[in-house]
Amino acid sequence: MLQHVHSNYEIDLFQHLIKAAAQLTATADLDHKSLRVIADHIRACSFLIVDGVLPSNEGRGYVLRRIIRRAIRHIWKLGALRSDGLFWRMVEPLCEVMGEAYPELPGKRALVEQALRAEEAAFAQTLEAGMNRLDAHLKQHGSVDGEALFQLHDTYGCPPDLILDILRERGQAFDSAQMQAYDASMTQQKERARAASKFAGSAGLPGELLGSLPPTRFCGYEGLAADACKVLALVVDGRSVSRIGAGERAIVVLDKTPFYAESGGQVGDTGVLTGSAGQRFVVGDTHKFANQFHGHVGALDSGALAVGDTLAAAVDGERRQAVVTNHSATHLLHAALRQILGEHVSQKGSLVAPERLRFDFSHFQPVSGAQLAQIEALVNAQIRGNAEAEVHQMDMQQALDFGAMALFGEKYGERVRVLRMGAFSTELCGGTHVRRTGDIGLFKILSEGGVAAGVRRIEAVTGAAAMAHVAQEEQRLVEVAALLGGGQTELLDKLQQVLQRQRQLERELEQIKAKSTAGAAAELAASARAIGGIRVVAARLEGVDGKALREAVDQLKDRLGDAVIVLAGASEGRASLVAGVSGAALGRVKAGELVAHIAGQIGGKGGGRPDMAQGGGDDGAALQSALAGVDAWLAERLC
Repeated sequence: MLQHVHSNYEIDLFQHLIKAAAQLTATADLDHKSLRVIADHIRACSFLIVDGVLPSNEGRGYVLRRIIRRAIRHIWKLGALRSDGLFWRMVEPLCEVMGEAYPELPGKRALVEQALRAEEAAFAQTLEAGMNRLDAHLKQHGSVDGEALFQLHDTYGCPPDLILDILRERGQAFDSAQMQAYDASMTQQKERARAASKFAGSAGLPGELLGSLPPTRFCGYEGLAADACKVLALVVDGRSVSRIGAGERAIVVLDKTPFYAESGGQVGDTGVLTGSAGQRFVVGDTHKFANQFHGHVGALDSGALAVGDTLAAAVDGERRQAVVTNHSATHLLHAALRQILGEHVSQKGSLVAPERLRFDFSHFQPVSGAQLAQIEALVNAQIRGNAEAEVHQMDMQQALDFGAMALFGEKYGERVRVLRMGAFSTELCGGTHVRRTGDIGLFKILSEGGVAAGVRRIEAVTGAAAMAHVAQEEQRLVEVAALLGGGQTELLDKLQQVLQRQRQLERELEQIKAKSTAGAAAELAASARAIGGIRVVAARLEGVDGKALREAVDQLKDRLGDAVIVLAGASEGRASLVAGVSGAALGRVKAGELVAHIAGQIGGKGGGRPDMAQGGGDDGAALQSALAGVDAWLAERLC
C-alpha cells in the first residue's frame, strides 16, 4: 500500500533481490516466476541459518534443506546451475536491503554463505541427473504413480516434494491413493532398515512388564558396585520367564543398578551379577527400555537365576573409567570446536566407547590441519588445568540461565543434570564423567572427515589409549628413520633427499621414454601404408603408457602429414588406445569413431575429438585382430 503496488514482489526490497537473481542467472524476464522463488527463498534460508538452524535430514533442518533445494531447482529451470554454486551469492544483495534492519544477518554473512554453498554443491551433483531421469520416466509412462515416486526418490535421489512440484506445474494429478502407495513403500524400507540394524539381546521387554515394573533406580553415579539388587524380571527372546539356567542368554531387570545403560552416545556398562547361591551372570551390555528400565544383557555363567533373587552388581571399573574419560573429553571437544570454528558448531551425534570417542558436528568444510592442532591443544590445556567436573541438578530454565547448552532435538524433563568443567564447558548431560579434567590424562585426535552434507566427524582417544597411540607413532618414526639411514632428528632431511633423488630419476626416465618413443615413431613412420592417398599406421606397442602414446601419435602426425594413426599400448593385460587424424584425412575420418570401433572389439570403450581420441580395453588376440582390420575399415571411408 505504501509503495502503491499490488504484490509483495513489486516492492523495492523484492525488486532488488529479483534483479540480483536475474543478473546472476542471466534472465531477461523480470516477471519470471523462478526469480520470485529464488528471491523469497534466500530470505527464508538466510534467516533460519542466522537463527541457528542448519540443513539436516530431520526436523527444522530438513525444512531448511527442502527450501534450499526448491530454490536450486528453480535455478536449474533457468538453465543457470553452476559447479561453483549460485544461490549462496544472493546473500550479498539480501544483506544490502535487510542488513540495517537485521544486523545479525551481515554479522553472520560468512556462515550463511558457507552453509548455502555446501548444501548447493552437494545437491547440484544429483539434481540434473535426477531431473533428467524424471523427464525420461514421464516421456515413457506419461505419469508418475506412488511406486515410481518411491523409486525416483530412493534409487535416483529425486526429492519427492520437487517431483510433486513439477507434476503440479505440468497439471498432472497425484492423488491420495498414489501418495499412500509411496508412504507404504517408504514404511517397508524403514522396517527393513530397522530389522537389519537390530542387535542381539535388544528385542525389548514384553508389554506386560512395562506396565507392572517400577522404574530402575540408577546408583552408578555414586559407585561401581551395589548389594541387595532384586531381580524384578527375566526376559529370554522377548518373552518373560520366571527362571533361567546356566548357559542361557537373557535380559535381567533389577530394582536398582550401578550399570549405566546405553544412552546419549555413551555405551552401556559391562560386568557381573553374583548371588549367594553361586549364581554368576556375565553382563555384556546394558540397555535402557522405555527410557526407565535398565536391562542387563548377557548370559548366566553358573547356577540358576529366578525372579525375586537378590544379587550383588559389580561394574567393570577399568572399562567404565576408559568410557568416562572419553565422555568428558567430548564435552571439552565440543566447546573447543565452537571456540575455534564458530558458534554454528553443534553436536549431531556421538559414540563414547572405552577404546575411542567419535563426535559428529555441524560444519561445512573440512577442518584444516592447523585448526585440528589448535583444537587438540585447547582440549589438552583444559585437561592440564584440572578443573573440577561439577554436577548440578536444577530446573531447565535455571540450567539455561546457568549457561548450559542444550541440544536441538533432545527431550529434557523438568529437572535436568548439568555438567560444568571450569568456565570452559557447561552442558546438560546424564552420562558418567571424571571427577576432574586432569583425570582424562591426554587427548589425541586420530581423524577428521565428512559423514553427510554439512556434518563432520572427529575420532579421538584419551588416557591410556592416547598414550599407546603416541608410543606407536614414535615407534613408526624410529622404523622410518632406520629405513632412511638416520636418526629421528635427521628424518626430514633424509626424506627430502630421497624425494629429490626420486624426482631426478623420474625426469631421467621420462627422457629415456621420450627417446624411445621418438625412435619407435621413426620406425612406425617408415612402415606406414597408403590408403586412398592417406598414410596409415596401426600398431601395438609393449609397455607404453597413455602419455607416451599421445606423444608418439603427435610425432607421427608431424612426420606423415595427411595421416590416420592408431596406437595401442599394452601393459599387464590391458590396452590403452590413442588415435590421431591429420591433414587431408580430416573430414573423411574421425578419430573418435576409429577408437570406438577398435575398443568395441576388445571389451572396452573410447571416443574423443575428430583429430584426437582415446580409449581402452583388453589386450590379447582380439586386439591384434582389431588392429589388423583397421585398413579395411579405413578403405571403406577413404577409397
